[in-house]
Amino acid sequence: MTGRDGRIVVVGASLAGLRAAETLRDEGFTGSLTVVGEERHEPYDRPPLSKQVLLGRVPPDHVALPARRPVDADWRLGVRATGLDLEKRLVRLSDGADLPFDRLLVATGVRARPWPDEAQAALDGVVGVRTLEDARGLLERLEAGPRRVLVIGAGFTGSEMASVCRERGLDVVVAERGGAPLIGALGGVLAEVAADIQRAHGVDLRCGVTVTALEGDGRGRLARARLSDGAALEVDVAVVALGAVRNTEWLAGSGLAAGPRGVACDAGCHAFDLNGVVTDDVFVAGDVARFPHPVYEYQLLALEHWGNAVAQAEVAAHNMVSPGVRKRPHLSLPAFWSSQFGVNIKSLGVPSFADEVAVVQGSVEERRFVAVYGYQGRVTAAVAFDQAMWLDFYGRLIEAAAPFPPGFDTVGRPGKPEVLPADVPDPAVLSHGPTVAVTGHLPDERRVTLLRPPG
Repeated sequence: MTGRDGRIVVVGASLAGLRAAETLRDEGFTGSLTVVGEERHEPYDRPPLSKQVLLGRVPPDHVALPARRPVDADWRLGVRATGLDLEKRLVRLSDGADLPFDRLLVATGVRARPWPDEAQAALDGVVGVRTLEDARGLLERLEAGPRRVLVIGAGFTGSEMASVCRERGLDVVVAERGGAPLIGALGGVLAEVAADIQRAHGVDLRCGVTVTALEGDGRGRLARARLSDGAALEVDVAVVALGAVRNTEWLAGSGLAAGPRGVACDAGCHAFDLNGVVTDDVFVAGDVARFPHPVYEYQLLALEHWGNAVAQAEVAAHNMVSPGVRKRPHLSLPAFWSSQFGVNIKSLGVPSFADEVAVVQGSVEERRFVAVYGYQGRVTAAVAFDQAMWLDFYGRLIEAAAPFPPGFDTVGRPGKPEVLPADVPDPAVLSHGPTVAVTGHLPDERRVTLLRPPG
């Protein structure tokens, strides 16, 4: 068997899985290719679900990911992986089948974190936003004109949901455990800007509180929500936006370094085993991956971003069919964007990997500015509010570990930038999970059991 033949199984039929399959064929792989996906749909694009679909601008059945080329694969849709046997090289499926492989790509992504009380979650009107079915159900409810919508969690998904509601003219309450919306992603300084924007658009934003219970009307329909500050809200719809859960349970007992924070891998997307040894034939890509990045001290990054899923899938696929001297690393800077309340927010780098921040261009009052983040005297990230044209420039500063704060004149520089503490909170104080997490080892963690070879 050469690198371009044999049997490859891709577990995960969303963005990363599709792009990996396409890249494998582009790179000359001629062997057997099987793609396993839990959902019955062909791969579709998730970002429009929380934007254009819920505003009625794009029908839910028009979000399929465009195929860049035929992949000649055996698509196993509507079936999920339930186990992995590395010794026998088998992926076990929920329909009872076993899939043999020579090389495996884990691209199982994440799922929405559910409301923790199952009985309350089952109430008619309690919804999430992750899948195509989620979006269809929520669109129907929003078009019915609910009296009030409650959004639980003010990360990017929750904030986009609030924006959709206000654009539709609906009353919306946002409940967030943390001090401000987007604080886990952007830190406290820019989070306060986001809070001001939401309130200016009529959002009833309640921070520092949690939803303690969702109550029904006795007929199985959502009627009210109770908050930790004692308030009771009459609501027709509750959108649960509590972040994501990485789909790694099926890997329990497999011997891979997989857990709640994802599957650890090297910069070439080779998965680690439980002892930290790089595997030869198992790769990982997309939201489920944790990978080292030199800009962030080689700590492991876990990202839930569209661009990262594409770039990492392409690297993983290339390395699956390439000899050692031709393998390449995944070194792209994390990047994401969000459109909410008429503002385009775009980020490059990891804003949470910072101890200071400064607005270096534009005006916060006009909601058009660039903020640069620094860690121990070097630039680590940049975030633009309606100023995305400048981010490529700051990306070069991040990669070069340029001094922070930047010491040069730029267009729209508001005098000498004021350097402020980044005010990045502990993720434990957030209602939602971060979409970028630095998940390297902390000295006080004792969660790993060392395994020694027998004999």
